[in-house]
Amino acid sequence: MDFAFSPEQEQLREVVRKFLGQKSPESEVRRLMETPEGYDRAVWRQLAKELDLPGIIIPESYGGSGFGYLELSVILEEMGRALLCAPYFSTVVLAAGALLASGDATACETFLPQIASGDLIATFAIPAGMPVDSPGVAAARQDDGYVLDGFADHVIDGYIADLVVVPATVAGGSSVSLFAVSAVQSLPERLLRRTPRPSMDATRKIARLEFNHAPARLIGELGSGQEAIDSVLARAAVALASEQVGICQWGLAASVSYAKTRVQFARPIGSFQAIKHKIADMLVALESAKAVAYYGAWAAETGAADLNVTASLAKAECSEAALDVAAETIQVHGGIGFTWEHPAHLYFKRAKSSELFLGTPAYHRELICRALGV
Repeated sequence: MDFAFSPEQEQLREVVRKFLGQKSPESEVRRLMETPEGYDRAVWRQLAKELDLPGIIIPESYGGSGFGYLELSVILEEMGRALLCAPYFSTVVLAAGALLASGDATACETFLPQIASGDLIATFAIPAGMPVDSPGVAAARQDDGYVLDGFADHVIDGYIADLVVVPATVAGGSSVSLFAVSAVQSLPERLLRRTPRPSMDATRKIARLEFNHAPARLIGELGSGQEAIDSVLARAAVALASEQVGICQWGLAASVSYAKTRVQFARPIGSFQAIKHKIADMLVALESAKAVAYYGAWAAETGAADLNVTASLAKAECSEAALDVAAETIQVHGGIGFTWEHPAHLYFKRAKSSELFLGTPAYHRELICRALGV
């Protein structure tokens, strides 16, 4: 088993890093944080038209590039490093992942080419925090389709999505099914109300979606939604772990650079033992996070039997590593690291929100224990 990235994958990393260096500098991140949409449409079009990034895990038969989770992990690591403000995770990892996991060829043919081309922004109506066992949305038959009633809170990019994949229970049953609410931008508010929610991490927008007899389309077989949800959440946990590795990469690089140039008592602070220890601990955390995130990407790529356990391990380890590195980055920078003007707090807030997103480390360790029969 070779855990080294191929030359082609490293070339992809270089291309994405260069692009994000130009399109996602700190000034642009701060600007987009203050907007309701939270992303730049022109940059999103470039991501799609020039780099084909939204279609990275979408099969060629559905208009995508036909690559896998190893390439996706490279892209997300660089996006985490640059703190990109864009609906990439919600559209590609969650929504496209849900459509692929549903096994519904017709739905895939309808929506995936639009996602791959960058023409359709989508999301998956699961909460940004701890996954819930039962959805807050109910579906009922109406004519030749379905209507949805209920709400989904803290939905990633729910305010700007053109398509929402919604887990819901059908009246008279307890099993979960998946439904698509499309063209949500044109739905009247009486059918679908979307309310932006405040968040500590302004670089990743969340919203509350309220459905009131909103027309929806069944995706996959009735009652088969839970299997698709489990598949999506496992792969999403792996994808988020890769993004968290990027946070660690930025924190270590920023801390090393500052420790070399900041002088106290006529010496660079990097020569002090306390700073050396902090940076050494950050390097250990980064390398540990890399190990589990890269293995998780390989498990998602190959459909390994231990994917669920590996995904939980990656999410737990990388969540703690990203938060620890982000916190130590602030400490290494001293007083300036606590100020609004320095970007360290932006990475700390993303690290904290990502720690909670898709389940806390404690939640995932409990899943590991259950899987191992502990």
